[in-house]
Order: sequence, then structure tokens, then C-alpha cells
Amino acid sequence: MKVNTCGEIVCLGAGPAGLTAAYLLSKAGLAVTVIERDPAYVGGLSRTVSYKGFCFDIGGHRFFSKSRGVEELWTEILGPDLLVRKRKSRIHCRGKLFDYPLRAFDVLPKLGIGESLKCVSSYLHARLNPTVPPRNLEEWVTNQFGARLFRTFFKTYTEKVWGMKCTEISAEWAAQRIKGLSLATAIRNAFIPQRSTGPRERIVKTLIDSFRYPRKGPGMMWDAAAARVRERGGRIVMGMDIVECAFDARTSRWSVRAADRDGQSHIFAADHVISSIAIAELVSGLQPTAPQPIQDAANKLKYRDFLVVALIVRDKNIFDDNWIYVHDPWVKVGRIQNFKSWSPEMVPEAGFTGLGLEYFCFENDGLWSMPDGELIGLARSELAALSIAAAEDVREGYVIRQRKAYPIYDANYGAHVGVVRRYLNDNYPSLHLVGRNGMHRYNNQDHAMMTAMLTVKNIVSGAALYDVWKVNEDAEYHESIEPLSERTAVPFDRLVPSRIELE
Repeated sequence: MKVNTCGEIVCLGAGPAGLTAAYLLSKAGLAVTVIERDPAYVGGLSRTVSYKGFCFDIGGHRFFSKSRGVEELWTEILGPDLLVRKRKSRIHCRGKLFDYPLRAFDVLPKLGIGESLKCVSSYLHARLNPTVPPRNLEEWVTNQFGARLFRTFFKTYTEKVWGMKCTEISAEWAAQRIKGLSLATAIRNAFIPQRSTGPRERIVKTLIDSFRYPRKGPGMMWDAAAARVRERGGRIVMGMDIVECAFDARTSRWSVRAADRDGQSHIFAADHVISSIAIAELVSGLQPTAPQPIQDAANKLKYRDFLVVALIVRDKNIFDDNWIYVHDPWVKVGRIQNFKSWSPEMVPEAGFTGLGLEYFCFENDGLWSMPDGELIGLARSELAALSIAAAEDVREGYVIRQRKAYPIYDANYGAHVGVVRRYLNDNYPSLHLVGRNGMHRYNNQDHAMMTAMLTVKNIVSGAALYDVWKVNEDAEYHESIEPLSERTAVPFDRLVPSRIELE
């Protein structure tokens, strides 16, 4: 067993939250060690996987935030390697491609006048007779768009993504993800498009028309962040699983035990632990052992996994969207990315492009467990069925599996998180939960970063100045949090919770 004493702060996970924390801590002159499970890639869900020179983004990541602090941090880390890209995405539904966000002049002729009038009538009925309060995603979206548009453009895709009925998904998920978007907003935007250069706090993220993007994919950002951490003396330890996080209440010190791929244990001592790993994985390794009700609550938190079938395809006028949402129920694929549209530098060969077909599943179900060759064959056949590319134009493929990609917001998730959170707050004052899986919050990349940024402020100050859970507290989108007052202002003008007043 090797004992490492170089890290006074240990970050569990090298995703956007973990690396943001490590980067800022190293800038502050503090010793930091990041422990990452993946043996090769940093970035977590925001990593970029390379296959024969082609770069594949795991999920598609637009670099746009209402937080100037986050935008400035991206610029500080990557600077001129950030491209400005036009946003384009469409919905494949009923064998047709619809612009997304929905545009009245696009939808009307494709749905037909009769069906369009029924959708408008359904919307007006929903606005006059809303379900208050909405109990689930179906009721929330119906309130915003009407029942007919919900069934046409939301129901099939949502249930494909989550593997659950819309009535089983919390209304909080919809309110968090698509706040500010309704049929009226979409129609208004069709006539007066909002611009990404307008007042940031007024921009509906779903409607932005441009964004920044690293020229070699999002992993380029996190590779650069990791390199900066190392330059300042921090450590990024790859290929290790967290086995135990032991807290000594007498000394207020942590001993984190991780195992490498050879099964050898490594011990990391720390004053603080910042965790972005799944809550259940963290709780299972705590010492002293968490009481059984706490473990049970953590283990009841659910996740949706997914896999990407990355294909190298001859570029014969393939769509130029960043991605296409596939609502058609007769194919399994949920979304298709065209990485040449994200950045031409992700595709090293002329005449080809890289496509990423995303399949949503649960770990170890039939789709997840399907052999790679069969998955590539499925993706090839579904591209042809959707008339996107002929099967013979697919040169080769590669399968990327992503565990715990999306925290599930079922009816009881909030109660389970609350039970665990209260226990950790009461017993581990120097344990900090950040990021998507660390907080079981469906955060975007920038929101995950903000939880880390505020956590670092708390650690550096030696006081709990900010409640990071307020970054995503409301049943609305994350940017609804009020900015700090002038007295406490820092350059995080959006997303920043109010400072806790200390007695």
C-alpha cells in the first residue's frame, strides 16, 4: 500500500465540476489531487473520445452560459481554441425534419393546416385550463404547449430517452430544463429571433443561435484544465476506483483509499473532499459506515445510461445540423450528432464525417449488453431507414458506453437526496458535493462548474459563504437564482446564490 501525502484537498472525479474545483484551488496555491476512474480520459460526460483520428463528443456540449464567470473561465483555460459556431438542430418526426426550436412557418406546412389548427386549439385550451400545480412532466409540458403538441413532439422522444412514462417523471425536471419555453415563446422567436449577444439573463438557452465550442471537442477544455492543474503542482490520478472515504472526527482529516487497475490500494490524506461521483458510490464507501436508512436512500437514486455508436461515414450531403432528435418510435436511436457541424477539425479526412448515434438504455439491459458488432450493425441499418446515409457509406464504427449519464427525477428522488444531504451535512462538514452525479441534479456543464466555483470560495474563505444547492434549487431553470448584492458582488453575475449571512 502506497501513502500519498501531497494532497490536502482531494477531488473525486475529473469531470467539469472536479476539474473546475482543482483548477481554482491550484490557482489559490492549495495542494490538490484529483482521482479519476477512467484510465485515459478526463472530462467525464464532457470528454472527447478519439477513434482513428476522428473525435467524438459524448452527448454534444454547447459552450454557452448566462454566467459571465463561467464564460470567462472557459476563455481563461482555452482562449483562441474556442470557435464560435452556429446552432442548428431539428426533430425527425413522422418521417419529416422539423426545425427545433419549433418555428410556426416550418411546422404549419409540414403538419398541415388541419392538424396545426388542432394544435393551436389544444394549446389555447391548456392555457385556459392548466393543471395547477403540475404533478409530472406530461402535465407540465401540456400546460406549456397543449396536449396535442405534447403527444406529437415530446411524449415519444422523452419516453425513449428516459425509459419511463412521462407521468412517472417529476414536473421539476421539465421546469428545470426548459423554463421560459412555450408555444407562445417559440412563435414569438420565429418572428423576432433572440440573439446570443443580448442581455444574458433574458436569453432562453433552448433558443440561442450560436455558441462557442473547442475546435477538437469539449475534452480539449478539460485536458487543458488538467494540464494547468499539473503545472501548478496538483495531481491527476487516472484509472483508480474510490474504495473508502474515512473521516477522523478528532482531527477533522480524511483518508481516501482508491484502487488501481492492478488492485493495489493508494491512500490520499486530505482536509477536504470534493465529490462529483454518484451519491450511492460515495455513501457506500464512507467510514464510519452510514446508517442503513441513509444507504437505502442513496441506493434508491436512479440513473439513465446511454451509449454512442460512433460511425465514420462518407459525407454525401449528410445533414448539417449539430444534432437531430429522432422522435420516430420505429427506430431505437434517440439522437444523431454530426461532428463536422460541431467543428470541422474533429474530422481528419476529406469526404467523410463522424456521426454519433445515441441510444438511451439502462446498464446491463438488452441494448447496453448487445455486442459492439451488433450495435454498429443496428446503427448502420437505422441510418438507412431514416434516409440519412446508405448502409454501404458507413466505413466503420466504434461503441462508447456511458454509465450514469442522467440522474432520474422520479417522484421520490428529492426525498432520497434530502435524507442523504442532511446526514452528510451533520456528520462531514468538510465533505462537499458538486456536479451532476455528485448532487443528483440534471445540471448542464456550466451549472456543474458553478457548484465547484462556489465550493472553492467556501473552502478558501474557511466559511460556508454560499449554499451551492441553490444553484439549482427552484423548480425552474438554474439561471433564475438572483445575483449577489453590490456589497457581496463577485464576477459571477448569474447563477450565484445569495451569500449566507453569518451570525
